[in-house]
Amino acid sequence: MVDLRSAGPALREAVLALNARHEVETSPLDAARLGAMLAASCVAPARTDGAAFLVAFDERADYDSPNFAWVRARLGRFVYVDRVVVDEGVRGQGVARALYEAAIDHARATGRPRVACEVNAVPPNPASDAFHAALGFSEIGRGAFGPDKVVRYLARGVGAG
Repeated sequence: MVDLRSAGPALREAVLALNARHEVETSPLDAARLGAMLAASCVAPARTDGAAFLVAFDERADYDSPNFAWVRARLGRFVYVDRVVVDEGVRGQGVARALYEAAIDHARATGRPRVACEVNAVPPNPASDAFHAALGFSEIGRGAFGPDKVVRYLARGVGAG
């Protein structure tokens, strides 16, 4: 894994292409938005080939996502996983778990007791639901952004290492 925040343009382009293939599960992302997100992020691990990445923020981030705002209004100190995308070709190999472990390790190392995220309920994302449940995440609330977009907010403690 490498730090996407200091990655060169080739890796960032690969990440943007990966994200574009998964916009239904995440949201659209262009180079300017990715750059702004990375500048505000606290941790952003990625595979060196661009086949997987994660972007996370802590509670201090200057980030305009309504999902992040929902979490910030309800939790004290935390790391919020905003986006994680793994290419189909490397799924089932522990890549997503390794990305999340980087976020969990960062939370633990910086004294943040929880990691939070959101998962689509509408449209449903059962694979993500199962993955997060296996990592110990549980629902802390829901948000609706219209009849076609409902999310479940999830969180888990990070323990003491």
